[in-house]
Amino acid sequence: MQRLLLSALALLFHQFLTAQQSVDTISSVYDFDYPITVTATAARAETPVTFVNLDRKDIAVRNLGQDAPYLLKWTPSVVVNSDAGTGIGYTGIWIRGSDPTRTNVTINGIPYNDSESQGVFWVNLPDFSSSADMIQIQRGVGTSTNGAGAFGATINFTTVGEDSDPGLHLDGSVGSFGTRRGVVRYRGRTDNGYRLDARYSKVHSDGYIDRASADLDGYYAAVSKETGKSVISLVAFGGHEVTYQSWNGVTQEEIDEFGRTYNSVGTEKEGEPYDNEVDNYRQNHYQLHFNHEINDDLDLVVSGHYTRGLGYYEQYKADEALSDYGIDAPEETSDLIRRRWLDNHFYGTVYSLRYRKKRWDVTFGGSANEYLGGHYGEVIWARHAGDSEIRERYYDNDGTKRDFNNYLRANYKVRDDVSIYLDGQVRHVNYEFLGLDENLALLEQDAALTFFNPKAGVVYLPRPGLRAYASFGVAQREPNRDDFVDNPANSRPVPEKLYNTELGFTRSLARANYGINLYHMLYRDQLVLTGALNDVGGYVRTNVPESYRLGIELQGGVQLVPNLTVGGNLTLSRNRVKNYTELLDDWDEGGQLEVEREDTPLSFSPDVTGAVEIAYARNLGNHRIEAALQNKYVGDRYVDNSGSEQSKLDGYYYSDLRLAYGLNSRYRLTFLLRNLTNQLYSSNGWSYRYQYEGTPTTMLGMYPQAGINFMLSLGIDL
Repeated sequence: MQRLLLSALALLFHQFLTAQQSVDTISSVYDFDYPITVTATAARAETPVTFVNLDRKDIAVRNLGQDAPYLLKWTPSVVVNSDAGTGIGYTGIWIRGSDPTRTNVTINGIPYNDSESQGVFWVNLPDFSSSADMIQIQRGVGTSTNGAGAFGATINFTTVGEDSDPGLHLDGSVGSFGTRRGVVRYRGRTDNGYRLDARYSKVHSDGYIDRASADLDGYYAAVSKETGKSVISLVAFGGHEVTYQSWNGVTQEEIDEFGRTYNSVGTEKEGEPYDNEVDNYRQNHYQLHFNHEINDDLDLVVSGHYTRGLGYYEQYKADEALSDYGIDAPEETSDLIRRRWLDNHFYGTVYSLRYRKKRWDVTFGGSANEYLGGHYGEVIWARHAGDSEIRERYYDNDGTKRDFNNYLRANYKVRDDVSIYLDGQVRHVNYEFLGLDENLALLEQDAALTFFNPKAGVVYLPRPGLRAYASFGVAQREPNRDDFVDNPANSRPVPEKLYNTELGFTRSLARANYGINLYHMLYRDQLVLTGALNDVGGYVRTNVPESYRLGIELQGGVQLVPNLTVGGNLTLSRNRVKNYTELLDDWDEGGQLEVEREDTPLSFSPDVTGAVEIAYARNLGNHRIEAALQNKYVGDRYVDNSGSEQSKLDGYYYSDLRLAYGLNSRYRLTFLLRNLTNQLYSSNGWSYRYQYEGTPTTMLGMYPQAGINFMLSLGIDL
């Protein structure tokens, strides 16, 4: 497969060099577009970072109701996963091997990552891509952004854009595994100049994995008003999800006994699995944006935001020690059902002031945010309830996190075709929480950290369609909630640091475009699981002194003949931990064994990823027909940093076929056949490593993905 991809790219580059005629359409997954977007943190052509944009048209072509990662999976260096195996429910995205907690996500410049875990939970924003005007992916450190530091990539969503697609739009989809989706969306203007944008989506899927169902409701509403030199926008969006848990994955032994769709969640209950082992969570977002042109040279943007989240996950637990739940009963153990709640508030302000005159383009910006996270648990039923009371909490603690940052970014044109870029950010984090002390007692603790993240680069733009750039940037970020809470104050992990170098070149010709990017990402004190235990026996992440990612990214597209285009991308990389100490549980003698590791693969970081698309599109009067064959390859990956073959997920590839028909620019019919060659692969996993009978052994968990399946969608624009 690697040779096939390399041969395909070589053929494409030969076509690039001889291209002469006009290009009708090449997907922006493979081309280079540099529009000015509404958020101050977005990259532009003059910014020396590596990025790709997907506009509303690109999004709409691929969007049949899957979570956002599945719309982005064709972009360079991306790997996606779905716990349910279908792209609906709990999904994740890895960019250059960086896990989802290391990808910074913003919506109209507002941070979206969970403040404590640093994770991104797309399931809380069902069908949100249907309201996106632009999605920009910055690979590497990127520009200074709001929220936790980008430690591998940044994804910026813009929803408050220019007028497009006015009117009422109806979309309905059905597909494999009981999947169905309905969407109602309206865009328009009132007589007195208010701009309206509203959407409601309902999505359901039974899931490929047993019982991995998802019932999702999503909404979006925005009202904007332009008055003189000012624009005010009020935006509200959110969702409610009820998802049957499929977090555990499946081992090879379970596959051999029960099949690859086996789900162990809920099976602690005797007989049939517990029917309500669900994650039930609602999240609502509110944003107020004020854009004002102070004068011809100066623009001000101020935004306020508030997010409310409330929900729980429910579990049936068998033979639990009642003392762990504060229940006094004659029996020591009991079957019970528990709910673990998250009750959070997130609010703050984001601001920027941009000055543009002659050769200068300077932006001062930043944010001030506060997160209040309530964590508590309830036992809602117990076979032996003892002295417990209904809705009595067996644990209850809060976390408060404050995040302040300011950045100053400047582009200066040394001459008309050369720009110098400087970007400096100061970020301060204060976190108050309940954690362990030296005597393993729980007590209130706090941590305060300050980071300085500088970036610099140069861009060469000799003529339209030609861009070269070089940059160096530093990113630092704090440990997550578990790192703080699960360790005594005197043995907490230290913050991670990333030194990122990017060197790129892009070229757009009449019938083709291509680009090449070299990157080096050097990590100091990256946090990884090594098998280490804390003082109470829990597995914790530890800092490894040095690790790195070194790679080359190629992408491009070409029009072979009228109406027929080919595009693709290829990433070749080397991802290594230079040295660390792995700790294995010793099942023979007890305790843990130390194993010194050197030059081992970084977990979840494939050496090769690639995508190739062949697309045909043609207008025939009032009719439009489209066909696209998309192919994706992901190389071998390891689910831990040991480099053991027992911890390896085999590389895989799959192909999707998309057929679309349009009539009178009003009716849209799309058929998507996914994984048409029925590849049986796993896109994510976990490991537990231990010593048994003198031999290091791995228990490998995997997340199998669906074989061949389909989606059929009908859209009407009124």
